[in-house]
Amino acid sequence: MTTANRSTDLSPPGGQPPRWRVLSWQVAGLLVILGLWWLVTDVLRVYPPYVFPGPQAVWTEVSYGLWGTGPQDGKLLAAIGGSLRRVLSGYLLAVLLGGVVGLLMGAWLPLRATLGAYLTGIQSVPSIAFVPFAILFFGLNERAVLFVVILEGFIPVALAVSGALLNVPPALRVAGRTLGTRGLGLTLRVLLPASLPNVLTGLRTAWSFAWRALVGGELLIAGAASLGEQLEVGRNTANVALVLATIIIIGVIGGLFDTLLRSAEARVRRDYGLEVPA
Repeated sequence: MTTANRSTDLSPPGGQPPRWRVLSWQVAGLLVILGLWWLVTDVLRVYPPYVFPGPQAVWTEVSYGLWGTGPQDGKLLAAIGGSLRRVLSGYLLAVLLGGVVGLLMGAWLPLRATLGAYLTGIQSVPSIAFVPFAILFFGLNERAVLFVVILEGFIPVALAVSGALLNVPPALRVAGRTLGTRGLGLTLRVLLPASLPNVLTGLRTAWSFAWRALVGGELLIAGAASLGEQLEVGRNTANVALVLATIIIIGVIGGLFDTLLRSAEARVRRDYGLEVPA
């Protein structure tokens, strides 16, 4: 590469583009999607509005649902609050339970060989398949939703913690034992801190599983205000704009939390020297 080329190359070492460039690509992509959506619905009118509404109709549902002042307005905002309360409660419990079980599996081979294999098999079952069991066991209430959320979040955390502990370089284990650390102390003081980057990856995966499980459970379980309920209301009233507005909100919330967890993961990876700062 010549000197001139080096001076114009704004990518940091490691081939990663700067953040402003990635953000500009994402904004441009969003504008393209909105433009195509507007072209298909409002200009070409490929589908009638009651089948595939345009961006303006969906935005109207979002604005009414979030900050409208009428008797039927503001329901999307209440639904977001209810869903966030449920998913955060279930996710935190799943992280706590999965962390403990993952530590035990990482430290004890018989448990890892049995429970670990079972959890891997259960993880392949779609979360929606557990909803009928949750309804029959807990009834049509929030406990059934929380059960599905905790189950779907617990398994990725447990497997991630167990796998991360096993992938710690043997030299760190030897160093810890040389310094007199054994048993649980070795796991908590040496192995767990060393495996933190991989554990954070598991936490991010658990969030996506828990969020999807929550919406699926709310969709089938009638109850308090929730995003799943808004999807069902839109279906029952043939309000496709409300359905699309709710789907967009679900995607935005899920993406925001994933971005926060991804930022924490990247920060830890940089601190551990596993990633070059952008």
